[in-house]
Amino acid sequence: MIVELGKLMIFVRQIFSSFFHLKLAREKTEIIKQMFHLGVKSQSVIMITGAFTGMVLCAQTYLQFEKLKMESASMAVVGVAMCTELGPVLTALMMAGRVGASITAHLGTMNANHQIDALRTLGTHPFDYLVAPRVVATMAVSPILVAESISLGIIAGFVAGSAILGMNFFYAYYNMIRYTHMGHVLIGFIKSVFFGALISSISCYKGMHCEKSAEGVGISTTESVVTASIAILISNFFLTLCLKNLVNVF
Repeated sequence: MIVELGKLMIFVRQIFSSFFHLKLAREKTEIIKQMFHLGVKSQSVIMITGAFTGMVLCAQTYLQFEKLKMESASMAVVGVAMCTELGPVLTALMMAGRVGASITAHLGTMNANHQIDALRTLGTHPFDYLVAPRVVATMAVSPILVAESISLGIIAGFVAGSAILGMNFFYAYYNMIRYTHMGHVLIGFIKSVFFGALISSISCYKGMHCEKSAEGVGISTTESVVTASIAILISNFFLTLCLKNLVNVF
C-alpha cells in the first residue's frame, strides 16, 4: 500500500513536470480531443444523476420539513447540498466509473500491445502525449459537468417540489436565494477541479502500470474505479474542512 502510494506520488510529480516545462503547448489538439471524449460524452449520465438527485433530495427534505411547517425551506437545503457536496461528489463518482475506466482501459491496452514502448522508441515521452493531455482535459471539463449537475438538480428539485409535492414556488425560491451563496458554488468548483485531477492521475497510473495482458487490463480498470471512488470520498471530507470558511468570504 505504502509502496503503491509512493509510486503514485512519483507519477504525479512527472505529470507536473510536463506542466511546468510547457510541453502541453504541442498537444493542444489531443487535449481538445480528450475534452470531447471525456466531457461531452459524459454529459448524459451526469445530467440524469444530477436531476434525480435533486428531485430525491427535495422530496425527502420536504417530507421531513412538512412536520415542522418549514416546507418552503426545502429548496435552501437542496441548493446548498447540491452546490457543496452532492453535485461535485456524485459527478466525480460518475466520472470515476465512466472516464476513469475509459482512460485506464485505453492506456492499459496500449501498454499490453507495447504501443507505449513504441512511443519511447520514436522519441515521444508518454507523459507528454498520453498522460498530461488527459489530466488537463479532465480538470477542464469537471467544473462544467458539475455546473450542469448542480443546475439540473436545483431545477428538477423545483419541479418536483412545486408540481408534485405542492410546495410554494416563490417562498422556496426566496429561501434558496437567501441561504445559497456564491461561496457554496465556488466550493463545488474547487472540489470538481481537485476530483478531476485525482481521477485522471489514478486512472493514468493504473493504465500505465498494468500487467501486459488482457487480464491485467481488466484488473487495472477495476482497481482504477475503486481506488478513485474511495479517494474521492476520503478527500471530500478534508476538502470540506479546509473550505468551510470560504462561504463567509462571500
